[in-house]
Amino acid sequence: MEYRILAPTGVLGAGFDAEAFERGVAARPHVIACDAGSTDSGPAALGSGVAKLSAAAVTRDLRLLLTARDKLGVPLIIGSCGTSGRDVGVDWVAGLVRAVAAEEGLHFTLGLLYADQPAARLESLYDEGRIQPLANAPAIDRELFARSHTVAMMGVEPIQDALTAGCEVILAGRASDTALFAALPSLHGADPGLAWHLAKTVECGAACAIPPSANSLLAYLRDDHFDVTTLVEGTRLTPRSVAAHTLYENADPFGIVEPSGVLDTSEATYEAVDDRTVRVRGAQYRTAVGYTNKLEGAELAGYQTVVIGGVRDRVIIDRLPELLPLAQKYFTGKILDIFGGQLAPDSVDIDFRLYGGGAVLAGSEPFGLRPRELGVLITVTADDQATAHAVATFVAHAGSHLPVPEYDGLVSTLAYPFSPPEIDRGAYYRFTLNHVATGVTPTELFRTMTEEV
Repeated sequence: MEYRILAPTGVLGAGFDAEAFERGVAARPHVIACDAGSTDSGPAALGSGVAKLSAAAVTRDLRLLLTARDKLGVPLIIGSCGTSGRDVGVDWVAGLVRAVAAEEGLHFTLGLLYADQPAARLESLYDEGRIQPLANAPAIDRELFARSHTVAMMGVEPIQDALTAGCEVILAGRASDTALFAALPSLHGADPGLAWHLAKTVECGAACAIPPSANSLLAYLRDDHFDVTTLVEGTRLTPRSVAAHTLYENADPFGIVEPSGVLDTSEATYEAVDDRTVRVRGAQYRTAVGYTNKLEGAELAGYQTVVIGGVRDRVIIDRLPELLPLAQKYFTGKILDIFGGQLAPDSVDIDFRLYGGGAVLAGSEPFGLRPRELGVLITVTADDQATAHAVATFVAHAGSHLPVPEYDGLVSTLAYPFSPPEIDRGAYYRFTLNHVATGVTPTELFRTMTEEV
């Protein structure tokens, strides 16, 4: 038995080396699979329904994938369409697929797998105690579901049903990245440990190559091992680089949780076949007692205006930690003054981040930085864009002339690279769910539609 799986890129629309991809196509893979989304970029795509990458970039990649699929006559599987995996993301990618098919004269059976969760269904699961938190999940209540947008993450089973039904191009909503690659070999009886470990290795394309990239990987799944090989000239794979990818997006490098169980890589071995190929053995897949689907939710949390500034004055830099709390107090009074009591100060958030002075670790910097210059990011969040902008204007003005005790008179404290300095960022979203739905069957939270293209 041998199954050849082609992973063209880490994410649809990121672009990939066309010549390397053609080398993979020449190996005649049994399936082409590709992820199209993630929560990595934050909650905006899930909250808004707008994809992160452009239609032009996604169409470029789709054209190469669809024409290759047509040449080979094998399935093409794309998951988490539109970045978030929302129904609108599936429909958006489907529209691009239909346009490419019309331009290229392609014909195929299209399967659309939807993952949106209606509020009524979530309320029912909640009432039955079947929505359980994952680690560090936010607290939730029943009212949350009506105001936020939620998707469920599918495993291999909805994809396998679509394959069994004869779908040649499958566009899935939110899906486990690994499920896209494990679906076909698992459907045909491949060793589950090997199939899932292969899937984890290639899920991000050539991210495990040296140097890492969004380009293609080709994997060969056999009875007692799988080989993974990089397709871009001048790149290589090593046992360490392949093994290291099990750490990506996982707290535990040896236990990788899927809807139906856990991939256990603690006994896996990695062997260099040559500079571009690594052979992997030994992983096991432990089926869970109960099936779960991860739930991801996001909601609109306000609107933001940002101001970017900088300072390279030793005295001001040293004074900022005590000046900024005084400025916050001043801004609270200014909001009451300007808006005449119509706007509560606690309904507006004014946040300062000092880049170069521990902003990334938010005050937990262990090295005692004494920077020569700082980048200052001011973020104003309010219930509407007009209010955020209005508050940002006086925050920016006052921020450029903070009172510094060491100086007499008015001095400039922050320098702004733009005029005007206020930049409206638009809607701001936050995650609302990091939970699982329990006691479900593998397909009950998802809907499938098929059509001839």
